Amino acid sequence: MRPGSMLVVRFLAAAAVVLAAFSPWLSADPGGQHVNGAAAPAAGDWPVFRGNALQTGVATSSLPDDLAVRWKFKTQDAIEGTAAIVGDSVYVGSMDGHLYAIDLASGQKRWRYKAGPFKAPVGVHGGAVYAGDLDGIFHCVDAATGKKRWTFEVGIDTTSGVNFAGDRVLFGAQDETLRCLSARDGTKVWEFKVPGGPVMGTPAVFGNRTFVSGCDSNLHVLETAKGKEVAPVELEGQTGASVAVAGGQLYIGTMSKQVLDIDLKKMQVAWKYEPRGQQDFYASAAVTDALVIVGCRDKRVYALDRKTGNEVWNFPTRRKVDSSPVVVGQRVFAASSDGSLYVLDLAKGTKLHQFVLGREGITASPAVGGHCLVIGTTDGVVYCLGAKK
Repeated sequence: MRPGSMLVVRFLAAAAVVLAAFSPWLSADPGGQHVNGAAAPAAGDWPVFRGNALQTGVATSSLPDDLAVRWKFKTQDAIEGTAAIVGDSVYVGSMDGHLYAIDLASGQKRWRYKAGPFKAPVGVHGGAVYAGDLDGIFHCVDAATGKKRWTFEVGIDTTSGVNFAGDRVLFGAQDETLRCLSARDGTKVWEFKVPGGPVMGTPAVFGNRTFVSGCDSNLHVLETAKGKEVAPVELEGQTGASVAVAGGQLYIGTMSKQVLDIDLKKMQVAWKYEPRGQQDFYASAAVTDALVIVGCRDKRVYALDRKTGNEVWNFPTRRKVDSSPVVVGQRVFAASSDGSLYVLDLAKGTKLHQFVLGREGITASPAVGGHCLVIGTTDGVVYCLGAKK
């Protein structure tokens, strides 16, 4: 057999194995919003980086038509990670070396937990707050009291947000590793190496699979039970963003200036989009039934047709957009390094409103819960937007 033919045979065999592994749960997700066994967030909560285990960036809580700043909460250093909103509390980490719990209604501090500087998004699960700091420690803190439950020594920076698979917590670190710990006591369950650089994208979780990408230009599909790889998919570039999972497809922007749609049944790229500005995508995409919405370092927010990858609209800001946009009803909320939070019409991309919040910029992404939007700035201020008091 010729070498080229042998490669084809190997590829088809691998694809068949992957399809068999995925088929039971791909068909169970026609709309992309059912988590198929993974714990879905309570309606109105935003417990993880992109709001849910699938990392789609679509809120279940509504927001009032007429938004106003309800309160501001000042920390002593930049806030670069996305907050979590669960029930009547906001949880957020600051580069000042503290985790904070804030009353969602009043903006008053409930507790403060001392650790190292926090850059990555926090996650909340089972009455506990989970986050890794830049001193190499991963923390589990009681959500009600702010008291330490356990810590795990990573030994290096935590570079991604957290996600959960049953009673396990998943996160990426600077040492090219995705880790899985017991959420109950912090013991290590497994770890998976992603060669080439830090794992910056928060892992998505769907059923008994997790999806992670990094600096080796591959999407890795892993079993959550043991961390065993089901299959890699070539992405044509490194990634710093999180994947979003919807309807048997994965959507992600890359550092090679592309947004990709990956068909999991075929284990190949269904479409790719390259903007004219030819800049990298560090922001994670929000995915609705019709659109994929993502920010780019060319200072624009793009909406792409989910089926074809064709550009539907784009909106210009004044600086790069590393913050990941969120969708609430028929509006898109996108923050820019120019310090503004833009409110856009979902269908047309036209500006509905602009909130100037951070003098030094915004890299954190919005969190939406309890009919409020919460976002931190590099000025060290947490803003809560909601109905006028």
